[in-house]
This record gives sequence, C-alpha cells and structure tokens, in this order.
Amino acid sequence: MKIIHLDKNHPLLITRFNDLGFTNHEDYSSSKSDIEAKISDYDGLLIRSRFSIDKTFLDAAKNLKFIGRVGAGLENIDTEYAEKKGVFLVAAPEGNRNAVGEHTLGMLLSLLNKLNKADKEVRNGKWLREANRGLELDGKTVGLIGYGNMGKAFSKKLSGFDVEVLCYDIKENVGDGNAKQTTLKELQEKADVLSLHTPQTPMTLGMVNSEFISKFKKPFWLINTARGKSVVTEDLVSALQSGKILGAGLDVLEYEKSSFEDLFKLDTSNIRWMRKSKKTKLPEAFQYLIQSDNVLLTPHVAGWTIESNEKLAQTIVDKVKAKFC
Repeated sequence: MKIIHLDKNHPLLITRFNDLGFTNHEDYSSSKSDIEAKISDYDGLLIRSRFSIDKTFLDAAKNLKFIGRVGAGLENIDTEYAEKKGVFLVAAPEGNRNAVGEHTLGMLLSLLNKLNKADKEVRNGKWLREANRGLELDGKTVGLIGYGNMGKAFSKKLSGFDVEVLCYDIKENVGDGNAKQTTLKELQEKADVLSLHTPQTPMTLGMVNSEFISKFKKPFWLINTARGKSVVTEDLVSALQSGKILGAGLDVLEYEKSSFEDLFKLDTSNIRWMRKSKKTKLPEAFQYLIQSDNVLLTPHVAGWTIESNEKLAQTIVDKVKAKFC
C-alpha cells in the first residue's frame, strides 16, 4: 500500500508501516486542494486535525482504503460518507486515554487545592495561608458525561479516593466497578464535580449552556478535557460569576480552530463570536477566564504526553495491520 502522512507524528508510525511493506510519503505543508489533487494515488491517509476530510475530498480519493486519525475521535472526517465509500476509519482513543485520565485528575486536584493561585501568589511575595485553604476530594460525588475510553480512564484514577462516581452515557450498560451508570437527572442532582468525556457531535455542541447548568442542584466544579465546543463559554462565565460553577479546568476551548493549533492566531473568517469592528480582540468571555483564579487552562494537551505520542502511533499501526495484513 501507498500511504500519505499529512501531520507529523511519532516516527515509529512510518517505521512500523515500512516494516509492513507499505510505501510512506510525507507532506506536512501542502494545501488541502494540493493534497486533493494527488490523493487518488494513495491507498491510505494519516492525519491528526490539519483539515477536514469532506465529501469532495473523499470523491477525489478514488483508491483510498483507509484513513487513520492519530487521535481519539473522527470529528474532522465525514464518517458516514467515508464508510459508504468503503473506507476503513481508524482512531486511537486507547492510545491517550491514560494521559487524559491523569490530566483530568491533576486539574481537579489543582482546582480544589488552589495550587495554581497559591503558586502565583508565593512567586509574587504573598504568603496567604488562610486564603488558600483547599477542599478535599474525598466525600464528594463526581459525575462523568461520556463513559468510553476517556471516562473509564478517569474513573479508574478516582478509584483510590473515597468518592461516589456516577456516569451518564447515551449507550446502555457501560457502567462498571468504578462508576455507576445513571440518568442525567440523577447526575445533575448529586454531582459536586462534572467532567466531560464526550466526542464532538451535533448532540454535544453547546451542550453545557445556561439551561443545562441550571439543572444542577448544587454548585459544582467543571472539568472539560473533551471538546471545547461542548461548552458555551459565555454561559460558563455567567455561572462562574454567580457561583453556580465553583471553578473550571479547561484543556479545550470553544474558540479553538478545527486543527486545534495556535488559538491566538485567530481565523476571523469562521468564528461566530467575532464582531466585525473588533476582529483582533479576544472575546470578553475568554478574557474573563484568563484572569480568573478559579479557572485552570491548558492548551489541549490532556492526551499529549511523551508516552501517548508513541501509543497513539502504535495503536493506528496495529489496527491497520489487523485489517489489511
């Protein structure tokens, strides 16, 4: 098979495919239209999030047998059309689930114990012990929405704490010894912490909005290491201001580009919150987040560890090998 790599990944991806007798071509800079013009030459395509794989692209890929996305989801691929054309789709959520589980737990513990705030204060000569009195995780109820690879990895990390873990998922019978599956209503009644582990779908876009937040019985902590567009940022800020949300750990943001690359190099042509008269100004809701002591932000790196980089690549190779070799 002849395959093309469109994003840089761990070198073992190319090494392993070479070992399988595949021919590897790399193109990390050509435009989508340039790739589209030559994609009919290839049997396989490896991508992260550089651009979307739509119907036009797939129609041009006349000999394509598989697409490997070196990541957890397939949201940048028209999966229905690809499968209709007989293209085998491969993602690798197994490859970075442990990394996401650890990152999510780290964010939660940091927020509860005000670690980020306290660190900044000490560096600025402030020694405020009472102002940085934290909270313990034990005794709390943690609610997970989405209980696939990522949700299960996080619940496993929580198994060492004295907490109740509830999970809600559109699939039935996914609960296990680490999390009790429940209704969304029960989760909203009991949760002290909400952690999102959902893919980006029409159902999850804008899911966490004012109406959703208002249904929680208690003030709660929000962690999002899933997809940024699941949370309406303006509604999150309103809830932070009112105290309904006590704090937020956000590895992903509504304002990210589809490629997940540099947030601060704004693509103003496709951002709904940009006012025409202020195209270079960051949205007010985001400005609030970056100034808040009870908000922890990371640049979409929950699944971005040294180890997961290798695991993601190996998972893709293993799945393609099982299908075609």
